[in-house]
Amino acid sequence: MRFVWAVVAFVLAAGLIAAGIAQRTVFMGPSTQETSVAVEEPAPYVLLDGDVLREHPGAQTLLVRGDGDIFAAYGRTADMEAWLADASYNHVTVGKDGELDVELVDAAAAGEDDADTDAPEATPAPEETPADDGAAAEAGRSPVGSDLWLDSFTDTDALIADMQLPEGVSLLIAHDGTADAPDDIVVSWPLDTSTPLAGPLMAAGAAVLLVGLVLYVLGIRHQRRGRGPRRKGPGPLPATEPIDVAQLPPSERKAIEESSTTETDRGSTPAEHAVDAENAQEGSANEGDTAGDRKSEMRATPTRKRRMFAVPALALTALLATGCSADSWPQFGAGTPSPSPSATVIAPENQKPPAVTEAQAKRILQDVSATLSDADAAMDIDLAGTRLDGPALTARKTEYALRTALPDTAVPAAIPTDDVEVMLPEATDRWPRTVLLLSKSDGDDTVPPVVLTMTQQDPWSNYKVNNMAEMSADAVFPEVAAPWLGTSLVPDDSAFLSMPPGELAATFSDVVDAGEQSASYGLFDEISQNLAKSIRDSRQAVVQNLADNGAAATSQTAFDIAPADSAPVSMTTLGSGAIVAVSLVDTETVTPTSADAVIRFGDNAQAKALTGVTESAKGVTTKYEFQLFFSVPAQGSTEQIRLLAVRQDLLSVEVIK
Repeated sequence: MRFVWAVVAFVLAAGLIAAGIAQRTVFMGPSTQETSVAVEEPAPYVLLDGDVLREHPGAQTLLVRGDGDIFAAYGRTADMEAWLADASYNHVTVGKDGELDVELVDAAAAGEDDADTDAPEATPAPEETPADDGAAAEAGRSPVGSDLWLDSFTDTDALIADMQLPEGVSLLIAHDGTADAPDDIVVSWPLDTSTPLAGPLMAAGAAVLLVGLVLYVLGIRHQRRGRGPRRKGPGPLPATEPIDVAQLPPSERKAIEESSTTETDRGSTPAEHAVDAENAQEGSANEGDTAGDRKSEMRATPTRKRRMFAVPALALTALLATGCSADSWPQFGAGTPSPSPSATVIAPENQKPPAVTEAQAKRILQDVSATLSDADAAMDIDLAGTRLDGPALTARKTEYALRTALPDTAVPAAIPTDDVEVMLPEATDRWPRTVLLLSKSDGDDTVPPVVLTMTQQDPWSNYKVNNMAEMSADAVFPEVAAPWLGTSLVPDDSAFLSMPPGELAATFSDVVDAGEQSASYGLFDEISQNLAKSIRDSRQAVVQNLADNGAAATSQTAFDIAPADSAPVSMTTLGSGAIVAVSLVDTETVTPTSADAVIRFGDNAQAKALTGVTESAKGVTTKYEFQLFFSVPAQGSTEQIRLLAVRQDLLSVEVIK
């Protein structure tokens, strides 16, 4: 009966193991689901709507084939449409029946649609600040390198990109904006190929196989014990008696006597012959027993072979079961992890999206820093102008002029990009867009943190830095909103701050000129007052230098500090205050008091380099620019206006004519 159950166990084990292996092989379905995009009318760009990419759950894999360099980028759908506002492109959407609809959007039709769109929530193509290369739409505008994209991919002949785009994000595909975009586009999604029963089936099969082997061994053991001994041993031998030789026939007696004579010659006795006979009989009996043992061993050998054959089968099954991936086993306890508590920030219902994401801002800052480093090394002001604007660009022009005339002039320090500690984007869906950043260097303590603001004028332009300053060591940066929430710009005449941003530059200028006599002196913190004092001390040093050179009686000085032409940039903080960036121009004028006197530059190498002369009969005017970042508290607060960062640059040295 044990053999019957063993056979049943072997059959059941084979079925279980085969079923487990089949689930991972012949019964396993495809691992991906694919959708092809059929483009009939070629255009320079293909815009895949976000619904196309989210038609099926899971991460999306994009496969694009074409000749040459292929470019793909994803960004907010509204931003994509704004960038394509003056271009022709194929717009791929999901139809009502689930099929993909491909519509060719003509550039002229797109412009008319944007002009007729009055919806406040839509992102319009800007009309107030047209793109510098807006006319390039007809010739083709390359999408490579735009700051508008959240991320981008490039490859040659074939592009494969894995992504998982959320709602409100679309994908742009193109070559260089001139040639027709690739038309071999496939989007695929992964399918669930897990087989949670494969592992348990193979493990159960191995267990049943082991039970069958045990039953088989027990059956063989029981059968062997039930057989008993196969044959009886030989009976007792008769007692040995002496032989009367005289009674034997003459022939036999003669043979015995000859044998006795031979044994006597060898030293043997008749008694020994009897013992040898007994030993011979015992040897025959032992040989019979030995033969029986050999037969028993021969019968046992097939059993051991069968056992040894079953062990590899069991090991193979165990190997298959243990070699299965996690998809072959049921997953228990894989629920959604509980989120850790965090500060609650409630966004308004009409809150606009932030201008950039955190990763996008870091990428832009790295590109800005790399571009400026290349421009500074080559003293290429045109290259610097692709990433600088306003006061920051004006200061760079003077630096390049000085370095051209004075090669020993130090190269401007690069913007640190190791650690972006603060990223405060404007929450808006229109242009211009502004972002404030505070970045630090991790490995070099001598490099001060840099605070800057950068602005994107329109969808086709990149961000440009317009204000940049080094943060003071004692300054404390105010708390700002999270990068995913963003903030808003403060109007220049806002009454919700202790001082309107539009009046801040002029008020601080009065503190510099009047010192403690200024009515606004107490509104600023100690760091601001120390900066104002250092400016006054530098003015006094100029006057003292003229006196030391004996020119006090033949020359006179005039100083004036005033707001620059650039408008302030103000962004709200969490405490209902604002970070305000302003620029001031400090003008220093030295003129002779006599017609016979001249102003000599002496050892002022910078004045000589920028003017090209060594003296002036009518005088000289020197201008310095201050870029300042202040933290302005809310209206009614008892806090002072705090200085966060400052940068001073030489703007110009001009001879009065």
